[in-house]
Order: sequence, then C-alpha cells, then structure tokens
Amino acid sequence: MPLPILTLAHALTEFVPLIARWIAGEDGEKVAQQVVSAAHTITGEKESFKVLQALKSDPKLLLDFQKVILKVTQELEMAEYKDRENARLRDVALAQAGRSNLRADIMVVSAALGLVCCLLTITLYRMTLPGEAVGIISTIAGIFGSCLKDAYAFEFGSSRGSKIKDTKLSALFLTKP
Repeated sequence: MPLPILTLAHALTEFVPLIARWIAGEDGEKVAQQVVSAAHTITGEKESFKVLQALKSDPKLLLDFQKVILKVTQELEMAEYKDRENARLRDVALAQAGRSNLRADIMVVSAALGLVCCLLTITLYRMTLPGEAVGIISTIAGIFGSCLKDAYAFEFGSSRGSKIKDTKLSALFLTKP
C-alpha cells in the first residue's frame, strides 16, 4: 500500500530535515510533490517503502537525493526573497508617490495592541483565570509578538534587500524640501 504524498514527504525529512519547513508552509503539498517525485526518480522505485529503504541502504542515492533537495530549497528561498524584495519596492514606490503604507501600519498597530491586551489580561486577571485560559492567552500573545518581530525584521533589516530599501527611502526623504 503506497503512502500518501505528505506522509512520504514527512518521512523523507529524516534524510533532509531542511524540507520540513517548506512542507509545513502554505505551498506544502506542492513542495511535498517535488520532494516525493525527486525521491522516486533518484531511487527508481515506485513504492514508498522501497524508496525509503533505498535511501537508507545506499549512501550514493542518499547524497544524490540531498543534492536535489538542496537545489529545490534554494529555489524556494530565492522565490521568497524575490517576494519580499517586491514588497519592499512597493513601499519605496508608495513613499515616492507621497503615500504611506496604511495597511502595514494597521497590521503593526493591531499586533501591538493585541499583545498589550493579552499581557494586561494575564496581569490583571491571573488570580481568577483558570490555568488553561492563561495558557491560551499566552499563546495568543506569542503569536502577536511573532507578528511584531516579522514586521520589525521587514522594516529595519533582515537582508540586503531591506538595506537597499532603507538607502532609497533615506535618499528620497533627504532630497525633499
């Protein structure tokens, strides 16, 4: 009985743990299909269990599989980088047009308010809230905190693209009267 594609892809993360991040993402099924297809092609096996056995028993096949998967993850990383670059260029274009990115501002303010509300709720009602509620509210606060972290990483620099955006924006604001 063959394993479903996602199940086999998760089993293949044993050989290349890096793919787990991509399988869990929004394009997880597409990435899983690529990973499973690569495994079938490299091993020459049709059945899922035979694919896993072949990769476990033959170091050369495993190395070939890892090389292919590293290439796939590199392509995925580049696509993600280009997506962020386009978003940064959009911010630069908005600034050049004299507009602000209201949507981003609303998102950041909402995440900050959500985090503050969660922390206040835990602080003010910790004695009356059941432990389960505190755990849930803490988890929600962590999600809001993660949103803020991502916003700051995007705005203030986590890659060369953000430094380019900063340079363009500062040049734009320094040249305006």
